[in-house]
Amino acid sequence: MAITAQEVNKLRQMTGAGMMDCKKALTEAEGDFEKAIDILRKKGQKVSASRADRETKEGTIVTHVSEDSTTGTLLSLTCETDFVAKNDEFVAFANTLLDLAVSNNANTAAEVNALPFENITVAEKIVEMTGKIGEKIEVSHFEKVTGEAVVPYIHSNGKLGVLVALTNTSGADVEEAGKDVAMQIAAMNPVAVDKDGVDASVIEREIEVGKDQARQEGKPEEMLEKIALGKLNKFYKENTLLSQAFVKDNSKSIAQYLDSVSKGMTVAAFKRVSIG
Repeated sequence: MAITAQEVNKLRQMTGAGMMDCKKALTEAEGDFEKAIDILRKKGQKVSASRADRETKEGTIVTHVSEDSTTGTLLSLTCETDFVAKNDEFVAFANTLLDLAVSNNANTAAEVNALPFENITVAEKIVEMTGKIGEKIEVSHFEKVTGEAVVPYIHSNGKLGVLVALTNTSGADVEEAGKDVAMQIAAMNPVAVDKDGVDASVIEREIEVGKDQARQEGKPEEMLEKIALGKLNKFYKENTLLSQAFVKDNSKSIAQYLDSVSKGMTVAAFKRVSIG
């Protein structure tokens, strides 16, 4: 059967293999992309065998904190199946990439992918690993946080990670408090540190939703704005970190809990990454 240039290019984009190799494989497979990929792999091609449109909903998260605890880094390496995510080689590769990123002061996933790795780039090494493992692999997140004291947390399943940066610590030992706050972030998924950090589009949406709810409840039009602002304040309390009730002690907000640990201590920033 005739193989079109578009089909050859599609297979090339999916696998990273050469144009002629892709054309030969498609011809041999009679246009079947799955078979063509298997043919390329059997012939020893370093192909990205797991189709670009595959979703990577499994993986592992690894973190690193500098010796002075002022900089925290988080990397998530994702794949397609839990079986691969728990593989020792896969986890070791994630840690190797994190170490490489930290030593080269990378700031984004794109920068990590461009770093040199064994005479090739990280991106090329990932293609090589993909061909070896048979699943799509990617550095899906790379986050960095700085502050007076940065505390990391990785949930027991390895698929949820948090970095929290504390400020105004007054030199106190904040490891336990930082861990408590990081676990709060993991569990409650706040949208920002406080109301000042909430995106304007989110605020606008919440106000409009509040007005619409009040309107449907039959409230007078002149009262809608006031009612919506009241609902917005409730949104802040439930969805911004410092205003949230502390999970371990609902009588305190996170802001009050931190202040009780060390007067004036608060959260400067946080990052939360979840796989799947």
